[in-house]
Amino acid sequence: MFVSSNYAGRLCLLLCVVTLLCSCVPSKKMIYFPDTNFNTEELTTIHNKAGSYKLQPQDIVSVRIKTLDTESSEYFNLQPNNSMLNVNQLSVYLNSYSIDSEGLIMLPEIGAVKVGGFTVAEAQDKIQEAVGVYLNKANIVVKLVSFKITVLGEVKHPGHFYIYNNQANVLEGLGMAGDLTDFGNRGNITLLRQTEQGVGAVLIDLKDPKLLSSEFFYLQPNDVLYVQPLRAKARRGNVGTFSTLSVLFGAVSTTILILNYLK
Repeated sequence: MFVSSNYAGRLCLLLCVVTLLCSCVPSKKMIYFPDTNFNTEELTTIHNKAGSYKLQPQDIVSVRIKTLDTESSEYFNLQPNNSMLNVNQLSVYLNSYSIDSEGLIMLPEIGAVKVGGFTVAEAQDKIQEAVGVYLNKANIVVKLVSFKITVLGEVKHPGHFYIYNNQANVLEGLGMAGDLTDFGNRGNITLLRQTEQGVGAVLIDLKDPKLLSSEFFYLQPNDVLYVQPLRAKARRGNVGTFSTLSVLFGAVSTTILILNYLK
């Protein structure tokens, strides 16, 4: 006894619809800041400024000391001012200073200078004061070259990313990683941040407009962003097996339809 072609066709269609629904993510879960009061007529001002980051042990800073007497200033630099060394991430690190556990860096001819616990601008003033003992009218340039963030999880291009202007926010960090995938949970992103006490963790919700004025909106060196997956991804993992069964059932249904037709 054959199964009716009408029944087999309906069952096959039902399986296809279920498979499609299981593999979809609702569009409302993919929207950033859905409940905002932004408008098309004027800018909405959000009061939030990046805090002044204080240098910590293991940070790496570049220090350039320049004077009118180039020959004299070369003694106080790791790399000569007229060096044509290829500039890449490795060369930057090799010609910079790592802050030790006491917050000190060792400058040629000058010795230890404490920069840990100070902002980059304050550290520059400290070095200016130390160099002033040896050089008159020296121009000091200090830059933080270890501003690195890590983005993991449900993003298109996870990895390490370097910030060269000493300022970046969460959205920019995620943008560097190619944005979230369709299965990235925009309401549940973990931010890991290094502190004096250890590692702190906080959850970030990209659907909450309060994030724009939050203290965690701006990133700091060595921050880690982990984007958790939606439950839909776990369901999608089962869709592959379910799809295979659907295809198999479809083949059987087609055979039944043909046999019913030939009967």
